[in-house]
Amino acid sequence: MINAQEILFASIHQALTQVYNLSKPTITFQKTRKEFEGDFTLVTFPFIKETKKSPEQLGQELGDYLIANNNQVAAFNVVKGFLNISLSNQFWLNYFNTVKDLKTIGYKSEKSSGKTIMLEYSSPNTNKPLHLGHVRNNLLGFSVAQILKANGHNIIKANLVNDRGIHICKSMLAWQKFGNGETPESTGIKGDHLVGKYYVAFDKAYKKQIEELVAQGKTKEEAEKNAPLIIEAQEMLLKWESGDTEVVNLWKTMNSWVYDGFAITYKTLGVNFDKMYYESNTYLLGKEIIKEGLTKNVFYKKENGSVAIDLSYEGLDEKIVLRSDGTSVYITQDLGTAIERFKEFPQLSQLIYTVGNEQDYHFKVLFKILEKLGYSWAKECYHLSYGMVELPEGKMKSREGTVVDADELLSEMFDTATATTKELGKVDDFNEEEFKELNKAIGLGALKYFILKVDPKKKMLFDPKESIDFNGHTGPFIQYTHARIKSVLRKATFDFEKDKVEIEMSAIEKELVKFVYDFDSVVEESGTAFNPALVANYIYEVTKLYNRFYHDCPILKEEDEKIKIFRLQLSKLCAQAINNAMILLGIEVPEKM
Repeated sequence: MINAQEILFASIHQALTQVYNLSKPTITFQKTRKEFEGDFTLVTFPFIKETKKSPEQLGQELGDYLIANNNQVAAFNVVKGFLNISLSNQFWLNYFNTVKDLKTIGYKSEKSSGKTIMLEYSSPNTNKPLHLGHVRNNLLGFSVAQILKANGHNIIKANLVNDRGIHICKSMLAWQKFGNGETPESTGIKGDHLVGKYYVAFDKAYKKQIEELVAQGKTKEEAEKNAPLIIEAQEMLLKWESGDTEVVNLWKTMNSWVYDGFAITYKTLGVNFDKMYYESNTYLLGKEIIKEGLTKNVFYKKENGSVAIDLSYEGLDEKIVLRSDGTSVYITQDLGTAIERFKEFPQLSQLIYTVGNEQDYHFKVLFKILEKLGYSWAKECYHLSYGMVELPEGKMKSREGTVVDADELLSEMFDTATATTKELGKVDDFNEEEFKELNKAIGLGALKYFILKVDPKKKMLFDPKESIDFNGHTGPFIQYTHARIKSVLRKATFDFEKDKVEIEMSAIEKELVKFVYDFDSVVEESGTAFNPALVANYIYEVTKLYNRFYHDCPILKEEDEKIKIFRLQLSKLCAQAINNAMILLGIEVPEKM
């Protein structure tokens, strides 16, 4: 593959070492800023001390050297200490002819990095259906996995399901008390929704009991601890942990309903996993680690019998890792599961947790404890933290049933896509099944793009109607452009793909080629930052520029045969770039719309 930076590096290195006698110059290029003319920029400030030149003078001399010694350089300009370099039309044409038929632009998967990365995402609770927050988690995790694969890494997509604990028992107890034996089959309600219904029912009944106890003269704290429902739920948890047959069977039954429901949602979302973990199998892991840490003086016993670690010297607080009654806390299990994963997969280079930013502190503590326990791989654990998704009316609350349900959201997206495509009136030649599949692709594309175009670290406000605008910064706009290009290519009445064309590219044509050239580096940067927004916003800029090209430059009506062939080839390359980028985001691009 032709690499502009390598070509420029060789000439600049030669100039600095042979003309200015610099021994080991560190040379880096950056993309020239939009407001200046040029393709790549060299900052000259690092070399002025040794060359005894002003930044402007050195830039001018290096530019003159490039023009004289590198026929790939067409022009340059110097702005203060910045040497802006423009490559020749021939360079960009040679690059274009090298990649015009490639299906792998933006991908390095044919070159393995040798790294194996486990990426954990989703991690739902089995007491409620997936909601909008889970949607962001799943889409982010899946897309980052796709991008890391494109960078040549071997990826293990993992899901740790929270299938035990007091919250699970709340749903179970409420079903026992209020369910009258109803099942997903008897009600027609999706399994995860049915279980979630009883989680909400528990909360309502529990709050009512609290109010009654407060009215009888108890404090709110006393009422919360002594309400009959919460006591029964705690007793049920103890029975589950002791292996009570009746409770365990009910737990298995209700969890199976939830798993069936989750499977449907995951399939609709287009996400999947290579490895499933269940907290019911892992919650006891970590206790032996605590014993080991006590012998190493990493942990210490407190007067009340609990075990803790003091992380105040690390800018953190004291952390309890085992309760006084010997039961584990959440971080105990996380310590155990992390260690087990590196035992199960000794080839692991990195372990990434996709979890909301509300758990930032938890993961700082987890990684620091692992480090103090002497695990060298602790530094390779990473928290892919992301902001919460909010609605115009504020935060969602699962217990109160005020969440945006994932299934309802998906249904709404499909309905909106259907209404929008009907309104545009461009789908008359679609049969019923094709029309349904198209609207599914558009609805999902709108949802995924709207979420993934936002930097994961930022919280976001979700607006379904805005996400499906065919003319905005949206998935459907990109999908429609891809379909437009495919339509143009289908109308070509001759084989335009094989020929290598030598023409003088217009400014916008060259700009499109340069955008495609950037694809590899965008994917690399996106993988390093675990940030799909870089890919999403890049491909939006490509799409926007292609639409300007489509408007300004005739393609099929172009009279010059060579230019027509080039523009068809360029269109095909842009369609491939759009398709590849959207695959990294988990989005389908239709052939026609």
